[in-house]
Amino acid sequence: MTSSRRNNSIASTVSQQEQDRFATLRLEDVVDEIYPLCKDQYGCRFFQKKLEEQNSEQRDIIFTKVFPHFIELMTDPFGNYLCQKLMEYCTDSQRTKVVETVSQSMMFISLNMHGTRAVQKMIEFLSLPEQIEKTIQALSPNVVVLIKDLNGNHVIQKCLHRLSSKDKQFIYDAVSEHCIEVATHRHGCCVLQRCIDFSAESQKKQLVNEIIRHALTLVQDPFGNYVVQYVLDLGDAHFSDQLIRQFIGHVGALSVQKFSSNVMEKCIRVAEVDTRRHLVEEMVNKVQLEKLLRDSYANYVVQTALDFAEPNQHGKLVECIRPLLPAIRNTPYGKRIQGKINREQKKNLYQPVHPLMNNDFASYGFSHFQNQ
Repeated sequence: MTSSRRNNSIASTVSQQEQDRFATLRLEDVVDEIYPLCKDQYGCRFFQKKLEEQNSEQRDIIFTKVFPHFIELMTDPFGNYLCQKLMEYCTDSQRTKVVETVSQSMMFISLNMHGTRAVQKMIEFLSLPEQIEKTIQALSPNVVVLIKDLNGNHVIQKCLHRLSSKDKQFIYDAVSEHCIEVATHRHGCCVLQRCIDFSAESQKKQLVNEIIRHALTLVQDPFGNYVVQYVLDLGDAHFSDQLIRQFIGHVGALSVQKFSSNVMEKCIRVAEVDTRRHLVEEMVNKVQLEKLLRDSYANYVVQTALDFAEPNQHGKLVECIRPLLPAIRNTPYGKRIQGKINREQKKNLYQPVHPLMNNDFASYGFSHFQNQ
């Protein structure tokens, strides 16, 4: 037998012995060992099962022994599971004691990979106004720090999901005040989107107004651009139009950038007619258009403009593009643009020039005049 297989066999035997030991154990047999056993895999499971039996005497014994060590156990790889279970089964008064004790270290615990789960469970089972108030006081000075943290951001998301609109206003105030810092962060941009999802109407306006105000900065950021797109995807014409109008006068610069070019395409697709006209008009310029057509990002914006521009502007755009085609014909995007223009040209050739040329209408007219 190899060394590794022998070690696995020994570990398996020890594990089975531990399980057998706790299978026949009574809580009263280990009252004085509760704290150290909380940090043991099988001991922790044993106490969780005892709490699930919903025996108030057993619950109180476990709580009394665990409570002095609650902060430490919340960040323990095994102890955190018992803390979560206690938050679920303890009384309101016991839960209040935990919240008051934990509040002084809630920030530190929330940043811990084990602690974040325990804090989330605590938030899930907050049952009294004083518990909620104490939690808000503990979290509100550090909302942005928590949002930007791999573990802490889940605590803020749990607040968004579980607290009332009034009670979670502290999050909206912090995010609005630090909109750029949050929106341009890897985790922050996701949390900001969840803020919009779980918002009351007034909170949504508060956030979206800040996003609109900083749209020009956000749209050029690797993460911020997703926040801008999220507002466009809300489908609220009032928000979208205000947002898109922030980009008027900057179409060329935004079209040649990796992140913002994507957003410019979406803006052209969803813009109001008058706003779209302003965006496309900035491209109807030979010097500007040549730069856009040669750019690996901006050429897609031009293609989208060709698809969505109104007929008059579309014609101007095509006339500006034609003289530039020979220079880009051999590029992949040049071929696409050439093909798009050619297809539209053929389509127009087969369309009747005037409604009177329509066969149905002409037949109606001929028979109508015959009958007169």
